[in-house]
Amino acid sequence: MEWRKRQPRLSVWRIVAVQAVVGVLAALLALLLTGRAQWAWSVGYGALSVVVPAALFARAMARRRTSAGAAVAGLFGWELVKIVVTVAMLAAAPRLVPGLSWLALLAGMVVTMKAYWVALLARPGVRRTD
Repeated sequence: MEWRKRQPRLSVWRIVAVQAVVGVLAALLALLLTGRAQWAWSVGYGALSVVVPAALFARAMARRRTSAGAAVAGLFGWELVKIVVTVAMLAAAPRLVPGLSWLALLAGMVVTMKAYWVALLARPGVRRTD
């Protein structure tokens, strides 16, 4: 109980928002560093292929469940949906992103996924125990 008082709840929507912002910044940085729009689009699409499934999962998990079993089933079911949506977005990438760079797309995905940890570590109000 004491631990819960020191650990404020973190909104899953805040994490998704941080991921989206990091993805946009990564795409802009790719454009500035390379001067190639197709790299920026590739990084941006990579970020989008992380953010869209995460937002879908967050929306589904925000619903209240009637039992613990339903919550676990929902968790596994929506995690599967998240994976399928990600794979479908990656499969569609060559048709949707002109001049696709798979390396840039992968970089966008990795940077966006790592933003999850930054959001967790930077949450306000966390108190340490001494």
